[in-house]
Amino acid sequence: MASEVRAFLIKSVSKTGGHLASNLGTVELTIALHRVFDSPGDQIVWDVGHQCYTHKLLTGRQAGFAALRQLGGVSGFPSPAESEHDIFIAGHGSTAISAAIGLAQAKRLLGKPGKVLAIVGDGAFTGGMVYEGMNNIRDLNNLIVILNDNRMSISKNVGAMAQYLTRLRTSPHYFKAKRDVESVLNRVPVLGQPVKSGIQAVKSAFRRSLYHSTMFEEMGFQYVGPIDGHDIGEMCDLFAAYRAEQAAPLFVHLLTVKGKGYAPAEENPGEFHGVSAFDLNHRTNPEMSPEESFSTCFGKTLSELADQDRRICAITAAMKYGTGLQYMYKQHKERFFDVGMAEQHAVTFSAGLARGGMLPVVAIYSTFLQRAYDQIIHDVMLQDANVLLAIDRAGLVPGDGVTHQGIYDVAFLSQIDGLQVVSVSNFAELSYWLRKLLVCCQGPRALRYPRGGEEPELARLGCTGRAFDRYAFGRNAQVALVSYGAEVLPALQAAQMAERQGTAVDVYKLTMVHPLPEGLAEALQEYRQVVFAEEGVRGGGAGQHLASVLLERGARCTYTHLAVPNQGPTHASIDELRRLFGLDAEGLARTLLTKEGSK
Repeated sequence: MASEVRAFLIKSVSKTGGHLASNLGTVELTIALHRVFDSPGDQIVWDVGHQCYTHKLLTGRQAGFAALRQLGGVSGFPSPAESEHDIFIAGHGSTAISAAIGLAQAKRLLGKPGKVLAIVGDGAFTGGMVYEGMNNIRDLNNLIVILNDNRMSISKNVGAMAQYLTRLRTSPHYFKAKRDVESVLNRVPVLGQPVKSGIQAVKSAFRRSLYHSTMFEEMGFQYVGPIDGHDIGEMCDLFAAYRAEQAAPLFVHLLTVKGKGYAPAEENPGEFHGVSAFDLNHRTNPEMSPEESFSTCFGKTLSELADQDRRICAITAAMKYGTGLQYMYKQHKERFFDVGMAEQHAVTFSAGLARGGMLPVVAIYSTFLQRAYDQIIHDVMLQDANVLLAIDRAGLVPGDGVTHQGIYDVAFLSQIDGLQVVSVSNFAELSYWLRKLLVCCQGPRALRYPRGGEEPELARLGCTGRAFDRYAFGRNAQVALVSYGAEVLPALQAAQMAERQGTAVDVYKLTMVHPLPEGLAEALQEYRQVVFAEEGVRGGGAGQHLASVLLERGARCTYTHLAVPNQGPTHASIDELRRLFGLDAEGLARTLLTKEGSK
């Protein structure tokens, strides 16, 4: 079965794209879990759920893989709306233990049977929420945490004695002997409890001399491992033993190989972590630069600026290549900091760097920046720290779906007075505004840019350096269409369509999104109709702020705000998402012509 699953994953993901290396590493583990436990009665929680593909195959969703991460196909992450076997959504990291503790406590309080299992990758242990969760496990004997260790060895001593103890402690004879001894000692007056405590102390000290599990045990876990995460038989024996007899929260340490079974992925798991469709004969070159994108443009420009100013430094949260900071790492390694899955720390750390005289640039995906909102307010804003937030993947994002959409950053950052938010549409603007914000501006500021490459039509606009620009389609327009970022492309296309239908439209392309540019409201007051389109949520969005300003100024125009529904973005292409929300060129043109025709 493991061979069949692995072959299917390689062939399927090569056609659709998706997360490959992480799923190849958890095939045997997932089979063992479903062989021993009974989902959904036993609840499985995945940390950073991109490792759940085998789980989806074993729970009846193979047909959906033909359109994996595409509209109408299965999600690339656990989705409770998709299956009862997905108990908890998981797109961000370090959350599984906290969620599993809640589920385990709910089972206990409601008297429900079954185990709760949290599968956590070693990378998640760079996020502080893991330790917050482990500090609150109490005595949950229905909780099992499984560490999928495929990179860093938390326990280095994997010798014969440690492996022997693991086999011993999963034997039914071990549980019977342990239970019998405890039962006898509990009945012995006076000396029973001291002897029991002494035996436990000696046992713990002996284990600690063999493998360093003190952190987990001192937090209240019973630690087992490390064991081979590709040996289905060994894992089944272990899980079966502890399913029958579990006295405390259990921590199982597995050793796995990321990309297991596909040589290119084993050789370079980073490149095969998340992939587009690829040739099965593809061989990777880990030193090859990725295709040109907003991320690489940002990274190259920042590295060039760092050549000129030794105060410039870069911080990322486990996304060195994703944010284009590999160039900074290669050229200025001493000023590059990868803090792991710890966005909160990244922002506060940057505030400390700024207060110490450095010029920190924190590059974080929009969806992950949500995790650091308190730190932005408390540690950056309140002390006017000289920090630049570089917000990657801003706006609609395909494939990864609802958990990864960059649709909230404008809304939550625009609640903070004094924070500049710049949103660019092409590479020229990105390079210009990155330089300007770093060299000419002070205090908290943010630069947001979309995923992937630039659109040729937007590239031709170049960079004016202005806070907003106006593009006229027809003469004496009474209709204005306002937008920013990647959404400017369908806005321009919609204006062209409307012009061909006899309606003149002026398109206003914002670069400064917050605060709204001076002169914008005055210019828009002259129009009969204003339509604002943005790839962000409505509540708190730039369009809502503009509506408030126009209302306060007594503008007589009709106003339409087109935005992304708060719970709307599924996994689909950007074009499909825009079409769903009326943000594509045809949808915008339809709004322009309908509103104009009703006058």
